Formats: sequence, structure tokens, C-alpha cells
Amino acid sequence: MGQRPRGGKPLKRTAAKRHELRTIVVFCEGVNSEPDYVNGLKRLPHVAENTALNVRIHPQQGVPLTLVQKAVECKRDPEVDECWCLFDVEWPRNHPNLAQAIDLARAHGIRLAISNPCFELWLVLHHRDHGSFADTETIERLSRSLDKRSGKSIDPAVYMPLREKAARLAERLAARHERNGTRFPHDNPSSGMYEFLKEIEGE
Repeated sequence: MGQRPRGGKPLKRTAAKRHELRTIVVFCEGVNSEPDYVNGLKRLPHVAENTALNVRIHPQQGVPLTLVQKAVECKRDPEVDECWCLFDVEWPRNHPNLAQAIDLARAHGIRLAISNPCFELWLVLHHRDHGSFADTETIERLSRSLDKRSGKSIDPAVYMPLREKAARLAERLAARHERNGTRFPHDNPSSGMYEFLKEIEGE
């Protein structure tokens, strides 16, 4: 009888610790570089201690509107605290229904990290600044030349130590567009991934 309270305390502490973990579901447009990067974030000790980060990739690599629709469905799950969609604008031809995807996300509290023209710009910013308008092909080629990869997949260990630099440069681009009154989707180059990092890392 006297030992039961002691036996119950660890269970309470375990339950409390589990409750503090945030479940963030991330929907990625791509099947290689974006999930590789997010999985790299998941493995950072301070992220692993505070966040249950779940990467879900639409099997047909859906366009942004499809990702947001899937995120809206997912957010109905009471176990999910937050949903993010990571997608590109693409140049010279933008993804269809971008404005509709953004409006739907705002209406349902879905967070967005949009890269313009593409996610590879975010990768480029880990290595160097890039302030000029560019199409998707140019940025993809530049990204591969900087990290010497041969395909779409990336080694997140290359990028994790450089993510603060990328975040500073991306935030600087956002501030420049704000000063210049450059509105989406004409805010090329830009990447909202720095906001995603702040949310994931709690900074």
C-alpha cells in the first residue's frame, strides 16, 4: 500500500514529458531534398527532445493546392499540433492555383514555407548569398555545383551546421522584398524556410 504512490510518480512524469512534445506534420512537394533536409532537422538533439516531427509526402508529388488540402485533412487529427507545407513557386512557369493554396492554408491555420523559385534556393543560401532573379533550372544547377551532389538527394549533415547562415540570408531577402513592395509570386528570390526553422527550433 505504502509503495503505490512511489510507483505512480514515474508514470506521471512520463506522461507529462510526452504531453510537452509537439507533433508537427510536414507535407513536402519533393521526394528527395526537402524530406532529406527535414529529417536532418529531426535528428538535431534539441529538436528531438521537444518535437515529434513527422514527414508526410504526397505519393503523387502533388501541386501546392493538393498538399494544402491534405494538410487541412490532417489538422483535424487532435494528436496533430501543427501542419506545414513546403513547396516551390517555379519559374518561368508558376505552379497552378498558388493563390488558392495560400488562401486555403490561411483559412485553416496551415503554415507555409514557400521557396521562390524552388527549394534549391534555400540550399544555395547555406553556401552563399543569392540576390538576383533566377529560374528554377538555374538555381538547381547552382545548388548542385555548390555541394557537388549528382542527383536530387542531399546529405543533411552538410547543411545542418550552415542553417543559421541560410536563415539570416533568407530573412534579409524577405526584408528587401518588403522594403521594395515586391509581392508574391514576384518575390524571386526568396524562401520561407527560415520561418520553418524558427518554429521547429523554438528560436
